[in-house]
Amino acid sequence: MNIKQNLHIHTTYVDGKDTPEEVVKAAIEKGFNSIGFSEHTYTKFSDYPYQMTVSDQARYQKEVLALKEKYKNEIEIFLGLEYELFSKVPIDGFDYLIGSVHYIDIDGKKVGFDRGAKEVTDILNTYFGGNGLLFAKRYFENVMLLPTVHNFDILGHFDILVKTNDTLNFIDTSSKEYLNYGFEAIHSLKGKIPLFEINSGAISRGYKEQPYPQMDFLKEFKNCGFGAVITTDCHDKNFIDCHYNQSKELLIAAGFKTHFVLTGNGFAEQKL
Repeated sequence: MNIKQNLHIHTTYVDGKDTPEEVVKAAIEKGFNSIGFSEHTYTKFSDYPYQMTVSDQARYQKEVLALKEKYKNEIEIFLGLEYELFSKVPIDGFDYLIGSVHYIDIDGKKVGFDRGAKEVTDILNTYFGGNGLLFAKRYFENVMLLPTVHNFDILGHFDILVKTNDTLNFIDTSSKEYLNYGFEAIHSLKGKIPLFEINSGAISRGYKEQPYPQMDFLKEFKNCGFGAVITTDCHDKNFIDCHYNQSKELLIAAGFKTHFVLTGNGFAEQKL
């Protein structure tokens, strides 16, 4: 069976617009065979409203498991986490983990960069003298730390640092220096995180016209033997299938013949 799946979904537990059950109903209407919820984990240093508290996480687990049972005859539901590099929360009882970086460590200070254009400009000027390449270097250095935290199943939005670059143009993403920072990170993660996601979330929120990661990195992930997972980083049930087919086409153009879906028996390869 050809499985249509999205494993990167956020709800009102964090910065999503819809409750988990509203998302489940939308997924069924759009013909998904399965979905996975993957809320942001708690980080004690953040005051940004897109993370769960530890008590939220327990309630989240309970609710998703209840929905899994309630809708078992209509759709398969998986319980996941999008685990922040600097989080320290329990991971027991989850079906899969997405490892992501939304904060970078700068001399011991955790700086959140997944923000709007003004905030990103302030970060660039305050910490990097306006130099986008220095920002990229520090970001990818932090991405390479993910395997030291947990055994992640999926690498989240690999080049999210350029979310606002279409507006700010703070870095030339075709430059040799930038690409080499990304390639170094990919090579470092080879054999440590088996899958990466092609993620269209920035399109649905009006930041970008292409999914993460860019084509150069897609090809390098392919060359290094990573498996691909198609997600939409959904924060709104109306975009649960946002540019899903475009992501498939990009994977094919990068040389992929398959992508991976999660089943009750683990991740399985499926033809594109």
